[in-house]
Amino acid sequence: MIGLILAAGAGRRLRPYTDTLPKALVPVDGDRTVMDLTLANFAEVGLTDAAVVIGYRAEAVHERKAALEAAYGVTLHLVHNDKAEEWNNAYSLWCARDLLSEGVILANGDTVHPASVERTLLAARGPEQRIILALDTVKKLADEEMKVVWTPEDGVRRITKLMEPAEATGEYIGVTLIEPRAGAELSDALRATFERDPQLYYEDGYQELVDRGFRIDVRPIGEVDWVEIDNHDDLAKARRITAGATAANAATAVGTPAADTSAGRG
Repeated sequence: MIGLILAAGAGRRLRPYTDTLPKALVPVDGDRTVMDLTLANFAEVGLTDAAVVIGYRAEAVHERKAALEAAYGVTLHLVHNDKAEEWNNAYSLWCARDLLSEGVILANGDTVHPASVERTLLAARGPEQRIILALDTVKKLADEEMKVVWTPEDGVRRITKLMEPAEATGEYIGVTLIEPRAGAELSDALRATFERDPQLYYEDGYQELVDRGFRIDVRPIGEVDWVEIDNHDDLAKARRITAGATAANAATAVGTPAADTSAGRG
């Protein structure tokens, strides 16, 4: 199994950072970026290979490739999305279709989250599971979140932003475990999705799978601080979250209580 980061998007609401950088390389924790934090998570759960789908400002990722490999002990493969500034991320994930047969932990390039999310997904693996979504069942939902309806009998029934919050089981946080045996069917569903409308999300590809009778599972992530970075307010929240985590780790190392630096939820 390998790690996979979708990092082809421009993130124009984060200008001026994204005038020269893809969103995944905007600094979050000192010099560390979302890509750094995600690769650190992958390394923490034992993944030694990772791939990044790149597109907008791809040269910035190429320039940092060697340093990222050295910092996190991973071999990094770069997958180019030739339509990153035209099409949405259903196509972006499809660009990495050849890697899906290896099994991946997929992480959006704009989601700051702890390695406990990856550990939760890995612990949920079993002979019946093929795709497992990380789900926040704690957060109070609003209109913009990627909402999920799930039942124990059927698995995921709906995944969309276009849902009344009260109907949802929780929010998909942008991290998925995809088993090798799901790769071919997911690739076909993604192709059908972007051919129908190139502006659709890969989560619409998940819905395509569900509509075909494919079972998708979820695992709640518990009380976890995370955030999807879409704008400068989200970036500020991500920086508070990472600062709090750094303070907690430092306090644990010296055996003293951490200060209360709670930043709220994603």
